Amino acid sequence: MTPERYNKIKQVLHNRQMDLTVIMDNIHKPHNFNAIVRTCDAVGIQDVQYVPVTKGYRQLNYYAKGSQKWVEAHKYDKFTTVAKEYKAKGYQLLAAHFSDQAIDYRKIDYTIPTAIVMGTELKGISDETARIVDKHIIVPMHGMIASLNVSVACAVILFEAQQQRLAAGLYNKRAMPDERYNKLLFEWSYPRIARMFREKNEAYPALDEDGYFQE
Repeated sequence: MTPERYNKIKQVLHNRQMDLTVIMDNIHKPHNFNAIVRTCDAVGIQDVQYVPVTKGYRQLNYYAKGSQKWVEAHKYDKFTTVAKEYKAKGYQLLAAHFSDQAIDYRKIDYTIPTAIVMGTELKGISDETARIVDKHIIVPMHGMIASLNVSVACAVILFEAQQQRLAAGLYNKRAMPDERYNKLLFEWSYPRIARMFREKNEAYPALDEDGYFQE
């Protein structure tokens, strides 16, 4: 562990946007799932939620080509469960969905607690999900194709959220609580040693400012 690497990890954790998340509702293609997770890491999202497809497709596994080390994916059996949880936390739920009520994704305020809902590749979100969320958003299209790939659409929306949050200074102050910050800082810096301590059910040792073990 070099001081440069340690400082990089600290900066990434400092930038994590703890009140911005993505909910993947029945996305079944691994490359789309993985691409969304990679984008979440890129814009500073620490937690994503997903409701796996239960019929007609192979069970989805969470392997995002390394991104799983940096972004935590939380599985739910039903969309109603995760929606209720995040509404109770005060999040606005925004679904990428074509409807008469849908508005341009750029007209949304993403500086408030936000969960972006992305639906299955073929049919999008279900009618039930469309009723539960607060707003429908769309990425305007001017070509022959009616919609973007789900992972591309999610990336477009997330980078708009990132731009707004950067302008509002939300990346300047660490939002992650101390306990989780220190836990992830050690686990990302020393994954093998962290595993040893977990197996022994022992607390992680303290680190100094450069990432070295304190004596």
